[in-house]
Amino acid sequence: QVGLVESGGGLVQTGGSLRLSCAASGNIRSINVMGWYRQAPGKQRDLVATITSGGTTHYVDSVNGRFTISRDNAKNTVYLQMNDLNPEDTAVYYCNAYRSVFGVGVDSWGQGTQVTVSS
Repeated sequence: QVGLVESGGGLVQTGGSLRLSCAASGNIRSINVMGWYRQAPGKQRDLVATITSGGTTHYVDSVNGRFTISRDNAKNTVYLQMNDLNPEDTAVYYCNAYRSVFGVGVDSWGQGTQVTVSS
């Protein structure tokens, strides 16, 4: 089992910055990839960024160059630094941990943290 707790969301003006944190607990060594997803009202949950256990990162085009995903293994925490925010970034942001259990992929999710960008 893996537990995830997000923090750091809030209200910010266009052009501002926020840093989200995701603290992982439980069977952390089994995690292959951690990532951030977001879900705007009335829309599906979409990928934002991922980071592998080896440190390889991936970003969707809409956030590339503005967002940075990183991890602190000593703190079992993954971060999402978000700069130059705009209203289209408004959403609930969810932390995700992906692991392979006996060859079967298992996703764990946090409870989500609200990010609101005002124009």
